[in-house]
This record gives sequence, structure tokens and C-alpha cells, in this order.
Amino acid sequence: MLDASQISRRIKLRQLNVFIAVVECGSMAKAAEQLAISQPVISKMIADLEQTLGLSVLERSRLGVEPTLYGRALLRRSIALCNDLRTSVDELQTLADPRTGELRVGSTEPVMAGLLPAIVDRLSREYPRLALHIIEDEPPELQNRHLRNHDIDVMIARLPSPTPAPDTAVQVLLHESGVVVAGLSNPWARRRKIRLSELIDERWCLPPRESFPGGWIANAFQACGLEMPRANVTVYSIQMQNALLSTGRFLSFLPATMLHFSAKRLSLKVLPVEMPVQMWPIGIVTLKGRTPNPALRLLIECAHQVAKPLASKARS
Repeated sequence: MLDASQISRRIKLRQLNVFIAVVECGSMAKAAEQLAISQPVISKMIADLEQTLGLSVLERSRLGVEPTLYGRALLRRSIALCNDLRTSVDELQTLADPRTGELRVGSTEPVMAGLLPAIVDRLSREYPRLALHIIEDEPPELQNRHLRNHDIDVMIARLPSPTPAPDTAVQVLLHESGVVVAGLSNPWARRRKIRLSELIDERWCLPPRESFPGGWIANAFQACGLEMPRANVTVYSIQMQNALLSTGRFLSFLPATMLHFSAKRLSLKVLPVEMPVQMWPIGIVTLKGRTPNPALRLLIECAHQVAKPLASKARS
């Protein structure tokens, strides 16, 4: 078997791309069709790769192909290598003109329901040729998996922990709060002053207690000396909560920024309920030591411009 330096000089990037395609497709025939090259060419490239490595990377059978133990290790590194190369090419193109670059943004459903669309709308108006790819997940997964694996360039979301991780750079955009919400046809929407205790026995649509928003809601009631109300519907999806709220039969808690941007469109109203002040930071998280994508600066500038009036309102 050749040493590592000899192998790295002989392996071709195209071989790795073909290898990834074969594993993802489960057969050489399907990979050949996807890549628009002949199956014999696929077979030869895999054979050459295995010969260079001195190891078998695929198990072949009548049902198709699967990676061997060595193949699985090679697959992980090959995907990371191809992703890094793609990022490098994107960065070179963006350096030439940041306004025509490409950004991959990770966010959460609550932020995607209000703040992020406003940022994207402003950015796309100012830089219409800039392409964005949005990935949704929870804050810990966005930071620990997507950001560190370079699947995304930046995350805009609730900060996953009070103290930033050592390898991350954090910019706080604003401190989010929750509000009690009803549909416009709900009788409570006509009231000018409401105590939280008056709403205990209403029909509630709430996120799971063990989720972050569910825990925040429980703490809000507890701070008022109240037990958390029984949820008639327990669902994490904000989209479904909005649909139920619009019937006028349910109440819920939602992020204040979401209602700032979407209350009129969704026919919802923030109820005048005095709530204990409990807020959590929404911020921009990037990796330290990573070559900055020039287009990222444009996104960050837009994010601060959109968030600034909301942050001022929250402090007042």
C-alpha cells in the first residue's frame, strides 16, 4: 500500500465525486445515469480508486452496492472535502462580486416566522442577485452540526447557550419576548386590559412543555403565581398554531417579533396581558477562524438594520 502522501497525489477529485454518487444512488447504473456518464467509466474510476488505496471501498451484490468499513470512512471525508471545495469556489466568486454571491443560513421556526423573512426581504431588494439557502433546525443542532460541518455560513436564531462556545463569534441582534395571542374574532381580542389569571381556563394551543418555548411559558405563569394551563392542543409547529388561532377559538404564546411582522397578515392580535419580563437573545453566530464569506457582511448589515428598531422598542 502506498503512503498517505503518494495516495493523496494520485487520487482525483472526480473519483471521489463518483464514489459519493455511487454510494448515494446505491448502484453504479443509477450513478451513471445521474452523472450522465457510462457505467463502464464509473466502474473503472471506482476500480482505480480502490487500486490506489489498496483497499476495497464498496461491497457489490445483485441488489446494488454498499460502502465497506473503509468506504464509510472515505465517504465522510470525501463529502467534507467536496463541501470545503465548493465553499472555496463560492468565496472566490463572491470575492469578485459579493452582490452575486451565495449564502447558507441556518435558523429556527420562530425566527423564520418573523425576523428572518424581513431580513431576507431587505437583503434581496438591495442585492437581488445574491442567492440564499435557508436551513431549519434547533439552535444546538444548527451550531454543533450544521455550522461546524460548514453546511451553513451563519446561523440567525436564539442563542443556544448564555455563554458563546469558544470557537464561535456572536453578535446579539435583540432580546426576544413572548406575547399572548388570539385570533381577531376571539372575544378576548376586544378587551383593553387582561390579567393572565383570567385566561387560565381558556382553550390553549401550546408547544410541548419540554421545549424551550414551553418552558418559557411555564415560567411566565409561575412568575405570576399560576399553574401552567392545560393545553387543548399541544403542537410545536408555529404554522399550525397560527391556523388554530385564526379560528378565534384558541389562545397561544408567540414571539413578539413574529407578531410585529405578521399579525395583520395572519389576522392575529396581541392581547394586552401584563407579562413578567423574561427575554432571550436572538443573535448571529459564525465560526471563528473561518475565511469570511464577503456576502456575509451584507447579510449581517441588513440583519442589524432590521433588528435595530425592534431592539429599541423592546428596551423601552
